[in-house]
Amino acid sequence: MPSSSMRLADAQSQPVLSPPAPVAVFLVVTVEPGGEPEVRDLLAGLAGLVRAVGFPSPDGGLCCVAGVGSTAWDRLFGDPRPQELHPFKELEGARHRAVSTPGDLLFHIRAARPDLCFALAAEIMKRLRDAVTVQDEVQAFAYFDSRNVLGFVDGTENPVGQAAAEAAVVGDEDPAFRGGSYAIVQKYLHDVDAWEALAVEAQEKVIGRSKLTNIELDVPGSHKDVNTVTGPDGEELEILRGAMPFGRPGHGEFGTYFIAYARTPEIPEAMMRKMFLGGPESGPDPILDYSRAVTGTLFFIPSVTFLEAIPERSVTD
Repeated sequence: MPSSSMRLADAQSQPVLSPPAPVAVFLVVTVEPGGEPEVRDLLAGLAGLVRAVGFPSPDGGLCCVAGVGSTAWDRLFGDPRPQELHPFKELEGARHRAVSTPGDLLFHIRAARPDLCFALAAEIMKRLRDAVTVQDEVQAFAYFDSRNVLGFVDGTENPVGQAAAEAAVVGDEDPAFRGGSYAIVQKYLHDVDAWEALAVEAQEKVIGRSKLTNIELDVPGSHKDVNTVTGPDGEELEILRGAMPFGRPGHGEFGTYFIAYARTPEIPEAMMRKMFLGGPESGPDPILDYSRAVTGTLFFIPSVTFLEAIPERSVTD
């Protein structure tokens, strides 16, 4: 990965580095023909909208990250475009499939309270109602002590501080889009009945961690092992994960909404290839025997500076 002298103080990024929150809303939409002006207006004023909704609740921690998909980028902004922005790459393995699904805009809303997430999502959609079509909307939540609905702690390996910025925020390798980020999202549904039929020891071998204490186990081919990607010098390549549980028990729906912020999409894409296709040292991720990806999209997260300058960047619709 290219080196950079970028510091947290001058990254000008959207709040991709914000700490995990108890509540989140993930909203993915496609832009209707002719809806581009409304979308540009919303994105240009998004920071002010977040401030307005969150102002009465200063302890609520309301924030929002907005991303733009590859096709929508050309329609909204034209050239130049982020160097590594492209459609989500679908993967078809012998047993598992990473699907690619429609998505022009991503809104990742986080807060300490569900009413704040709800209020901001409602205001966003009020402004975009006739300009977009909703493809997916997920209301997610923190579950017990940072666990997923399968009962294991999630997000243990996330980098922190400057390491998080180096992993998630674009630096001097793409100067026109410095301070931006890439986000890959996938919505997973879990076969909880099949999972709970396993003994705890068998679950631990799938995950590669102890269920009670979250201690890493030496299990080649486990979920933990497959999701570790190293560079040419053997160093572990990092991304910033923000996965959260969601579900509708009355409908038998139990899931994880996976989102990874990265400085380059190459790293999460390499992880997905190992997960779904396997590699020379291991087969596909064993968690996929109990979890199915039902969405898959890639977005670029423009910097705050870029969003604030949108009125000056309009293209002919």
